[in-house]
Amino acid sequence: MTHILLVEDDKSIVTNLTDFLQSEGFSITAVDGQGKALRLLEEPGLEFDLILLDVSLADGNGFAVCRAAKSTTDLPVIFLTASGDEFSVVTGLDLGADDYISKPFRPRELVSRIHNILRRYGKSTTTLEYKNLCADVVKGTVRKDGQEILLSALEYRLLLYFLNNQGIVLSRSRLLEALWDIAGEFVNDNTLTVYIKRLREKIEEDPQNPLLIKTVRGLGYKMGD
Repeated sequence: MTHILLVEDDKSIVTNLTDFLQSEGFSITAVDGQGKALRLLEEPGLEFDLILLDVSLADGNGFAVCRAAKSTTDLPVIFLTASGDEFSVVTGLDLGADDYISKPFRPRELVSRIHNILRRYGKSTTTLEYKNLCADVVKGTVRKDGQEILLSALEYRLLLYFLNNQGIVLSRSRLLEALWDIAGEFVNDNTLTVYIKRLREKIEEDPQNPLLIKTVRGLGYKMGD
């Protein structure tokens, strides 16, 4: 699974972007400052595939982090910049940054740029798997026992969220928040019940006794042990 280091001190951006990127099949580690990011880059055994890096940080700026990332393992770097901040863009690119995207940005565009850069570096991980299910996050397809199954957009996003959070009990409120962010519109509790039912009908051998997406009574749902 592609591991992204998100360096951003705006809590709302961190929360929303982490949830969205996880639903797209990425693993996210988020820190809010220059010092924390530099320490993670030096930590033995901890590896990242790409860095999403805010320019302005509470305890410094993203330029030092970019310089460190490029001087050690040449990690791909995408800068998150304030709209119209031409100086930051130029400085970041001069330091070796691979791309930049101006705030506010469209999450779908960011994901596309991430995939393009990962392919350039030969780091792209395109599939998520669990038992007899395989989702290709680039092609947007899902296969069960090798045969493609057709899912609606929300069914697909819901499945990706489960695949990326295997072994974790997901509450209904957390799933609702994830679907709300993805759909760009309000998704209510009844709608969630309907989508889980439809998804189970397509991926489970016996939807009445699900083995892939299990109900954890009183807590929510879980895929995997």
